[in-house]
Amino acid sequence: MGEDHTGEPQANQERVTVAQAAAALGITEGAVRSRIKRGTLPTARAGGTVYVLLSDGTSQANQTPNSGVPGAQSGLIASLQDQIRYLREQLDAEREARTEERRRHDTVVAQLTSKIPAIDAPQEGPDAAKTVEEESEKAEPHSAARGPQTAAERPWWRRIIGGS
Repeated sequence: MGEDHTGEPQANQERVTVAQAAAALGITEGAVRSRIKRGTLPTARAGGTVYVLLSDGTSQANQTPNSGVPGAQSGLIASLQDQIRYLREQLDAEREARTEERRRHDTVVAQLTSKIPAIDAPQEGPDAAKTVEEESEKAEPHSAARGPQTAAERPWWRRIIGGS
């Protein structure tokens, strides 16, 4: 298996198999074997078995924050997480602004609807009928009194609907 870093376990080291080392480090057995080949993990040989020498802090020191993710991608993940955090903050700010805008809209609508009863409504009843008749008498004479109208003189609604 490549070069051996053999030695006896020291007081703070534990001798474990490759499978146990993989479980302790949170990586695969293949990754443990690769580290053994590169010489980054100390080993001891007993018979035909290779043992990994783990110290008390080895399992925490060998794990990356995003274990199982290549180092170059860890930076990308951190960058994406920052962008997501920023976008969430922007979304929250927009939601707050929209809520405030709705409140202002509701206030304006409430103020306008409260003023509607203050507007004078047209009179109803017998006096109202007299007023309409008086206004119509003051207006121009009816078309029948003047004679037949040409198409240009007739109101637009009469030209569309028809009639005299």
